[in-house]
Amino acid sequence: MRTLRLDLADRSYPIHIGSGLLDDAALYRPYIRGRRVVVVSDSQVAGLYGTRVCAALADYRPLLLQFPPGEGSKTLETYAALADQLIEGRFDRRVALVALGGGVVGDMTGFLAATYQRGVDFIQIPTTLLAQVDSSVGGKTGVNRPGGKNLLGAFHQPRCVLADTGTLSSLPRREVAAGLAEVIKYGLIADAPFLSWIERELDTLFEGDDVALQHAIYRSCEIKAAIVAADERESGQRALLNLGHTFGHAVEAATGYGAWLHGEAVGLGMLMAADLSHRLGRLPAEAVARVAALLERAELPTRLPADIPTDTLLGYMAGDKKVQDGQLRLVALDAIGQGVIVSGVETEVLAAVIDAARASRAA
Repeated sequence: MRTLRLDLADRSYPIHIGSGLLDDAALYRPYIRGRRVVVVSDSQVAGLYGTRVCAALADYRPLLLQFPPGEGSKTLETYAALADQLIEGRFDRRVALVALGGGVVGDMTGFLAATYQRGVDFIQIPTTLLAQVDSSVGGKTGVNRPGGKNLLGAFHQPRCVLADTGTLSSLPRREVAAGLAEVIKYGLIADAPFLSWIERELDTLFEGDDVALQHAIYRSCEIKAAIVAADERESGQRALLNLGHTFGHAVEAATGYGAWLHGEAVGLGMLMAADLSHRLGRLPAEAVARVAALLERAELPTRLPADIPTDTLLGYMAGDKKVQDGQLRLVALDAIGQGVIVSGVETEVLAAVIDAARASRAA
């Protein structure tokens, strides 16, 4: 097991990475202050790992709550159903929630923990690559609305993160690819040598090599932890973590939540961000081509569906959470490994990026 720490003073917490962590009761115990635990999962993940996690937490008489898998469940309706079960069970403020699953489960459980009786503890047990390298770390929680992704939410840090790499063996290849999108993101925004390592080890990562996966997860979390520690509530540099996300969230909304995996949308969004960077005179064409080649090797989309109108995407982007004083903030690249936040990009330029992504591979 490898461990790193996200430093947030009295809200600091460890991120444990390794195989077999689900079953280790000693890893949970320091982070549970009360006598009861509620495990929240989706029905698919609960069928795979619910019994094991509940067995490890047997001393806390765990209750397992489930909801249907997929982005389509990340709604206020699902949130209300879960909250009602906590209320009916008379759980008090010392209850600890355990998020067992991917990003949807983590976001939903975290939002529930942030709001139930004005805030209770929770533990993240991410079971997808995307959740282990990104969404389980940093305290962002939320639910979707028809007008956009994660428009309702809260910052609420977990007490710890247990990233059991053994759960990755059950993932379909498409889910692995979606997780690799976020791994690639970290190299693009902050660590050019790490991106080169990803390019060399991509096949090994797809094969499920545990040593390679642990390194990818550790380095990704290490980069994110440093950024979050410096800017927890995204008043500045934390926005760099959103490379490709403004474009990607718009694609998710336009296609109906769940049609694209989050990582797939982010992958295309990163290529669009690279294209935007080139159009702004920040990134050479050969760097854009390098990004496109890596995304293709990672089996991520590099083309926007023809039936999504440009105005539709622009409309969703205008409602993005990162809009400030009417101006959309975007993450661009000044170089491979050097992200930068830009604002005031003209609508015509954004439209050109969207059109290029639809017509062919942006380059």
